[in-house]
Amino acid sequence: MLKQGLFITFEGPEGSGKTTHSKLLCGFLRKKGFKVLHTREPGGTLISEKIRKILLDPKNKGMDVGCEMLLYMAARAQIVKEKILPGLEQRKIVVCDRFTDATLAYQGYAGGMDLKVIDNIAGIVTKGLKPDMTFLLDIDARLGLLRAGRAKDRMERKSILYHNKVRNGYLSIAKKDPKRVKVLSSTGEIGQVQKEIRKAALKICH
Repeated sequence: MLKQGLFITFEGPEGSGKTTHSKLLCGFLRKKGFKVLHTREPGGTLISEKIRKILLDPKNKGMDVGCEMLLYMAARAQIVKEKILPGLEQRKIVVCDRFTDATLAYQGYAGGMDLKVIDNIAGIVTKGLKPDMTFLLDIDARLGLLRAGRAKDRMERKSILYHNKVRNGYLSIAKKDPKRVKVLSSTGEIGQVQKEIRKAALKICH
């Protein structure tokens, strides 16, 4: 049993393998005897999933970047209140597929919104919560979009220039906070990447 909860997030451009690796890590930690909560952004609660549908619907292509950012924050406020904070209070390891870094990368670095404004709003909706560790799965934007395959959602349909800015934004975030953000190339073999993730996660679990 952990003395306190742990908050681990997965970030990265489209098709970088966040969902796959976050689920694999959760399975591994459960086998090790830890209580784990796995969730995703935007989504994870009834209200947040409804907001997710609005955000990712390709029909909403005229959405203003400010509207986009505030919708992501609204979905986040709900999941922090309903799932993340209660999970941490129960001394669980909470693993989340995306968190505030995503808003900085997508709506800030790529969308052109003021990073300080995003940070300030994030501080309010998360009640100051920051991840203990973030895994940034790095991948070339074009390769990531190819990997994502399937019918593209509204965010995935944005230009390659936009997605390149997202990737560079993520790398800037990692450079500013190297203690928290661990950058891993997600183009390697899944097993090898997951091995590095598990090793780093176990270090902060003990």
